[in-house]
Amino acid sequence: MTTADAERHFTADELEERLPYAAGAPVERGRVELVIRRPTEGERELLDEAELDLVHGVVGDRWSKGRSHGRPANLDAQVTLMSARAAELVAGARERWTLAGDQLYVDLDISEANLPPGTRLAVGTAVVEVSDEPHTGCKKFVRRFGTDAMLLVNSPEGRARRLRGMNTRIVEPGIVRPGDEIRKLG
Repeated sequence: MTTADAERHFTADELEERLPYAAGAPVERGRVELVIRRPTEGERELLDEAELDLVHGVVGDRWSKGRSHGRPANLDAQVTLMSARAAELVAGARERWTLAGDQLYVDLDISEANLPPGTRLAVGTAVVEVSDEPHTGCKKFVRRFGTDAMLLVNSPEGRARRLRGMNTRIVEPGIVRPGDEIRKLG
């Protein structure tokens, strides 16, 4: 990625050209690339370590404060994971990945075929379970990455590959750090 790519939106042709790289992630074991906490709307903290808690999700993240309009926090979306390769595909420079708003960026094939709902993943010392709650691009995603990126991640192929990421629930609390292994269980 060049500096010029750092803040621009990629065209549909550019995204299509770069898509094979995003599809090449490991299927059984991967690596945590970034760990993020979102204390308030629009704010991102890059962490060296995060505690995953059954009640609070990523401790200190706004998820535990509930969703908008006073609705309770959704347990099927405690922690969101995005493929680091998909983040690079739509965002370009690593510094822009966090704009997607996910908490863990991983180098692992998170496609529905590889990780159907109910699949458990060891991540650091924690265990999370893939939920069937969809994770899709929205108006914020369009502003940050462009319409072509949103159309790609929400296309049938993009949804099957979970290019926008996936929702998980915590089943065993623990600590996760960048560089930790993430692997499929059983």
